[in-house]
Amino acid sequence: MSSPTEKPAHTGLSSIDLERSARSRRDLLGRSRDDLRALLAEMGEPAYRGAQLYHALYVERRFDFSAMSNLPAPLQERLAREFHVGIPEISQRFCSSDGSVRYLLNLTDPIGAEQAMRSPARVEAVFMPSEGRQTICISTQAGCAVDCHFCLTAQLGLVRNLTAGEMLAQVLIALEDHRESPAPRTNVVLMGQGEPLLNYEPVMVALRIMLDPNGMGLAARHVTLSTSGIVPGIERLAQEKIRPKLAISLNASTDEERDAIMPINRKYPLEALIAACRKYPLRPREQLTFEYVLLGGFNDSPEDARRVARLIAGIRAKVNLIPWNPSELPYRPPTSERIKEFRDVLVAKDVPVFVRYSRGQDVSAACGQLALREAGPVVSTIASAPPAAPPA
Repeated sequence: MSSPTEKPAHTGLSSIDLERSARSRRDLLGRSRDDLRALLAEMGEPAYRGAQLYHALYVERRFDFSAMSNLPAPLQERLAREFHVGIPEISQRFCSSDGSVRYLLNLTDPIGAEQAMRSPARVEAVFMPSEGRQTICISTQAGCAVDCHFCLTAQLGLVRNLTAGEMLAQVLIALEDHRESPAPRTNVVLMGQGEPLLNYEPVMVALRIMLDPNGMGLAARHVTLSTSGIVPGIERLAQEKIRPKLAISLNASTDEERDAIMPINRKYPLEALIAACRKYPLRPREQLTFEYVLLGGFNDSPEDARRVARLIAGIRAKVNLIPWNPSELPYRPPTSERIKEFRDVLVAKDVPVFVRYSRGQDVSAACGQLALREAGPVVSTIASAPPAAPPA
């Protein structure tokens, strides 16, 4: 059985030579069933071989062509000569005391004069086991351009968009790494590095393969895309026939507050964002999720909670309260009393609300902590003064 890629043993070739060799062959990961059927037909093979290849990649999780026992040996050999399966190298695993695993992955970048002297892009994915299920948090971009001030990923800036294959690989790596102890249900959340709706097409290609019964076979209700509030992307997602659940990273109850911690709000203010949410077509029993990171002394007052209840009134939605996870950024977690007060206000307003404590905090795998910790020091660029109290 094939397994996720580890750092390669010494072969006499430089890492650039190895990368160049892989890039000389086309990557099959991220291609749809129809794409693979068409590709195999172009190669003079029966189109159904493409469907068998699709099954080997996404159902059986076979990353080595020689392990694809549903394909004849001559075809395995030809595929190995002309193609590769672009599984990123696992640079490091960080295992939490709660069972979570943070993966630091090296991506294979195109080789050129400028790229030859720099390290490849890196991203992170997180595997979180719990009773009866496993949740995999994946990145959609290397770094992020949205610049949420309470999130360490913002410190990286945007390096580049990920391909559909690079997103799917994060799920495949985590599942393959835990093949011996699978849970009956798999959840995938697009809540790692990056803003999914600013990398729309590759994200949708990856999601269609995840949600394809003949592919990864995940249920739409078990896959969630989280956005900082890219209104045109929300409107576009609303038109998709196959789509995941949608979560909105709200984090403030007024434009003044949201402008201060999420600069994207200046482009898509709360009025436009909430209007897009009201128009979003929900399936039977589907809800929107509003994520609200509680920053101690900034957005965690009972009045904030009352404003949130007014903002989302009439929307079929739930609120996930996420106490801020400590880092070197100039914020502080809310007190347990503030969390309870905020929650109680929403409950009194008949808003479904849950407090979500992040997993993997001890290995920098929690919400807002993904910043390639072992790739170099993270230096805050945000003013060191604590945030001002919200307006009355």
